[in-house]
Amino acid sequence: MTVLNVVLVVLAAAALGTALFALRQTRRPDPPPAEHHPAVAAASAPAEAAAVAVDQTGRANQLVGHLSAALDRIPGGVVVCDASGGVVFRNVMARRLAEARDSQVLVAAAVQDLLVEAVAGRSVQREVELFGPPSQSYLVQSVPLGDGGLVVIEDQTQDRRTDTVRRDFVANISHELKTPIGALGLLAETIRGEEDSEIVDRLASRMIAESDRASRTVDDLLELTRIEFGDDTEFSEVSVYAVVAEAESRISAAAEQAGVAVQVGVPAQLTVAGDRRQLVSAVFNLLDNAVKYSPRGSDVVVSAEVSTTGRLRLDVSDAGVGIPQRDLDRIFERFYRVDRARSRETGGTGLGLAIVRHVASNHRGEVTVASIEGSGSTFTLSLPSVSGGHSAATASTDQPTSELRMST
Repeated sequence: MTVLNVVLVVLAAAALGTALFALRQTRRPDPPPAEHHPAVAAASAPAEAAAVAVDQTGRANQLVGHLSAALDRIPGGVVVCDASGGVVFRNVMARRLAEARDSQVLVAAAVQDLLVEAVAGRSVQREVELFGPPSQSYLVQSVPLGDGGLVVIEDQTQDRRTDTVRRDFVANISHELKTPIGALGLLAETIRGEEDSEIVDRLASRMIAESDRASRTVDDLLELTRIEFGDDTEFSEVSVYAVVAEAESRISAAAEQAGVAVQVGVPAQLTVAGDRRQLVSAVFNLLDNAVKYSPRGSDVVVSAEVSTTGRLRLDVSDAGVGIPQRDLDRIFERFYRVDRARSRETGGTGLGLAIVRHVASNHRGEVTVASIEGSGSTFTLSLPSVSGGHSAATASTDQPTSELRMST
């Protein structure tokens, strides 16, 4: 139900309540018995009338209070004016917009314009785009009333962002799957009728690689969707060391093939409240990212400690290529890659860090990155901790770093 429909329902309910109240007031009690003295009845009439007036005023004020409270709770702004265009009511959101001193004054100006339209008996709607940052989108609608007008303000920012994410997702996944599928078709066409066994072997190896690439993309998409919606999330007290050990075991073969050593320094007593499967997935993706972008013969260091604020801090540090400053604010986006040529070489899908971000969000945490281009990166996963301790190993550098904090 849209905000406008909610407002109309509330107003209709209020109007119905007013009508029923008025109907009850018209039903006067039966006249007193004839034996009552007329002088006594005449003397009590003003007092009864005053009591009825007080009761009517109290009921009306109570009804107005209920109506105002109901309109304050709806997810949108409501402005009501009289026949002359004077504002007689604003709910909480409308008052906030009317008092704005930033770009939201454009919304307040649109409200004033549409109040005029409502009083003139015209139903008009206008979209107001605020380019921020952050960007916002509002739909303002006028509704004529019998003796005045109504303007409803609906915040469509989240809907617009969702639509943008959906469009980008469709475009990205189409591109990501189209590339390996097209390559498979081309390779199959080339290999058909080829008699040279060496060429056939080489092309078959390429077909297997492209098939694996498509499969990894689909697997990462399924994992991201499962974590994003959290349908099977099960929170319990989880050993941080066990989570890191499982993630390290999963990455060990790829690390050995890349010639990268994974060094783990995590105290055994550290625990965290979370979903073990999601946490393993997050740490694995951080390790996978570090191994892929580290030079042969280097180390990837995993460390953990409890901060002074009582939160778990888990660091994954590498001595790899680092992240350029211009890319720091986008690396957690789906399908975003700093070096697309390198990603094709390593087989990255561009979904790993998006998975980490969603895991952090599901656990009321955050993920941050500090990086020096050409000298390596440190990704930090910060989560609420259950028990304390100190890390056996920490990553540090004497060089200044560029840092990005992803709030979740």
